[in-house]
Amino acid sequence: MTIPLIIDTDPGVDDAFALALAARSPEVDLLGVTTVFGNVSIEHTTRNAQRLLALLGSDAPVARGADRAIGVRQRDARHVHGDDGLSGMALALPVNDRIDPRDAVEFLRDTVDSSPVPVTIAAIGPLTNIARLLETHAGRIGRLVVMGGGIAGGNVTPAAEFNIWSDAEAAHRVLAEGPVLVPIDLTRRCAVDGGWLESLTGLVGTTLAGLTPRYREFYLAANGIDGILVHDAVAVAEAVRPGILTTRRHLLAVDTSNGPEHGALVPGGFAVDVAEDADVEGLREFLHERLSG
Repeated sequence: MTIPLIIDTDPGVDDAFALALAARSPEVDLLGVTTVFGNVSIEHTTRNAQRLLALLGSDAPVARGADRAIGVRQRDARHVHGDDGLSGMALALPVNDRIDPRDAVEFLRDTVDSSPVPVTIAAIGPLTNIARLLETHAGRIGRLVVMGGGIAGGNVTPAAEFNIWSDAEAAHRVLAEGPVLVPIDLTRRCAVDGGWLESLTGLVGTTLAGLTPRYREFYLAANGIDGILVHDAVAVAEAVRPGILTTRRHLLAVDTSNGPEHGALVPGGFAVDVAEDADVEGLREFLHERLSG
């Protein structure tokens, strides 16, 4: 049986790799993509999702979601992903103007309720749409896999990771559901280098590699690394192939104060399965195989 999956996303270069992994995995029935503000504006993230699905030959619907946080809106990540979210290459992707008439929360609710089996949701952007869904819905959501957070610190402040920090109030609400959380502590270990990117083959693989120049420049300047972090693809790998990551239960919450710890994962009362380990080389091989050809 295939896994019914919805991806909630803010594309973003690593989101592009994650969408491609889902669309090219026979284990998955990609029911739809919902968009959220984050790496760039909602206008850009929605258009990027539409065009990426066209590249991938997927007819999965796209539903536009939140353009701002429930709480305090933080800055975007254009300096990392480029002004359009895809290293300036978004308009080179195939045109796709199809959009679901429902907003993201309505689409999520309707799709989950109409599915004969519980639906997996992979949330790989700020968690605004998911928090709003959970406020009004107690239906048959299956696994909830979230890319976000840092146990040992952040990437946008010393304490906080970008997705959680972008809407800390929403993230706090989502952690109450006990998701599988894929933090940057693990995704940083799963980075791919320039040689890996350049060895991707086929239309999809080479196009994905072609979306990375701005992203690669950022990591080269920031860390001296010639390569990229594929945060979101690591999380979607866990949605596609449950157990590919090794998890351990933590009791966590999110700091929603206005202080320097805003958006940080902190000890709390929510039982969260945190991905702590993986066969990193095996994971890279899995991604390479699915994204090439």
